[in-house]
Amino acid sequence: MFLTSGAVVVVALLIKCTEAQASASLSDCHNHGDTRYCVLPNGEETAVPESITAAPSVATAVAAADAQTTAVTDCHMHETAHLPRFCVRGDGGEVMAMVTAGAIEDPPPAQYTGCHSHGEELFCYGPDSEETLFAPEAAAAAIQTGASSEGQEEESSSEGRNCHFHAGVEHCLEPGETEGGLSASAAACEKIDRSYDMPIRIGTLFVMLITSSIAVFGPILLVRFAHVHPGGYIFTILKQFGTGVIISTSLVHLLTHAELMFKNPCLGPLKYEATTTAIVMAGAFLTFLLQYSSFRLTDARSRTVLSKSDSQHAESINGDTSVKSSQSPAPTVLHNHRMPKLDDPLSVLILEAGIIFHSAIIGVTLVVAGDSFYRILVVVIIFHQMFEGLALGVRISHLTTTAMLKKLLMGSAFALITPLGMAIGLGVLDTFNGKDRSTIIAIGTLDAFSAGILLWTGFVQMWSFDWLYGDLRDAGAVKTGLGMFALISGMVLMSLLGKWA
Repeated sequence: MFLTSGAVVVVALLIKCTEAQASASLSDCHNHGDTRYCVLPNGEETAVPESITAAPSVATAVAAADAQTTAVTDCHMHETAHLPRFCVRGDGGEVMAMVTAGAIEDPPPAQYTGCHSHGEELFCYGPDSEETLFAPEAAAAAIQTGASSEGQEEESSSEGRNCHFHAGVEHCLEPGETEGGLSASAAACEKIDRSYDMPIRIGTLFVMLITSSIAVFGPILLVRFAHVHPGGYIFTILKQFGTGVIISTSLVHLLTHAELMFKNPCLGPLKYEATTTAIVMAGAFLTFLLQYSSFRLTDARSRTVLSKSDSQHAESINGDTSVKSSQSPAPTVLHNHRMPKLDDPLSVLILEAGIIFHSAIIGVTLVVAGDSFYRILVVVIIFHQMFEGLALGVRISHLTTTAMLKKLLMGSAFALITPLGMAIGLGVLDTFNGKDRSTIIAIGTLDAFSAGILLWTGFVQMWSFDWLYGDLRDAGAVKTGLGMFALISGMVLMSLLGKWA
């Protein structure tokens, strides 16, 4: 019995030794379909049974062969891969050549030789004697997956983000984020480097100059050369349309943009939440104070002139006190003389100042907007400036006591300011950062201050004066209806443009 058991053990040991010898003599094992092949010592390729390939000694031999690979062959491309150059190593597994993007465009060599290891990494020499790193198949798949997901993430982030412009300054929100509800990181507030289409920006500068000039000079030249009556239907429609434009500009564009600027996360939380409306109130008050002071000075000058005229007239009729008394102006006459008029040059100048302040900002921020939104934005701004130029030109044309040269100069200031701002924007294109804290404060302050100016001018000098004290107070039904329709149209159209700018 003991002899039988010993014989069994001996036979088992002989079988194991035979398998170990066979596995040790095999090399360059690889797969053809589901069949495993290895190379015999004489160089012939033979199919290997599963019992042998499953032995631990075979795994060790394959690992050793993998580590001792001297060449990789059958190099080919994978069209769908991010780095599409693969070769077959000695054990039949694929390895990926970690070559540069420029080299990928070249056809792969048939093989790489002189393979050696640096630690756990495999390096081989190509035909140009350059050393190339090869990654295992699993690592190659991971790299491809990572590159693909990275591209998809970048694409989805650009598509999923809500990018828009506040007064021409780009602002992007991630999905689910709201205005003013962010805590911006330092990276989010850095300048975005992008390429700009310079020819289209230079071309639109001249388009802006031409359209602004047509809008502001049109009403002035109509009155001067076509002798269109300022009180007729045409100018009533233009005036009220312009009034609606100014009211909408002050509220929908300037006030809204100023509030969004001061809520920008790159600025941080404000210690005084009513900063925007306080600046608007300051702009309105300073406009009122300037006009009130002007009226008081004009009134004082008128009183002095009238007093001197009365004294000279009284002396000329031998000091007749009754005549002197009869020539004294009645308070009601003086009051009518002092009634504010819409054709007051100072009122129009203040209106123009409010328009010019934010037109300069529009010019700068328009140019620095990204190409993806530039074409839409420039069309909106062209209409924006045309409507404002029309509103200003109508008011300038009503200055009956102002010389034509001065009217043209006032119109030129508006026509040139936006192209000038665009030229400045072109000069700072590579350095302008709309998310910089000082830039946000400057734009927000000027927008809010301009809103205050236009609110006072639009409501007091234009809207209320025309309808409560001007020619529309007792106008006929047709003229009143046209004026009201034009007023509402100006508000609606300018507010519609507020969706984009």
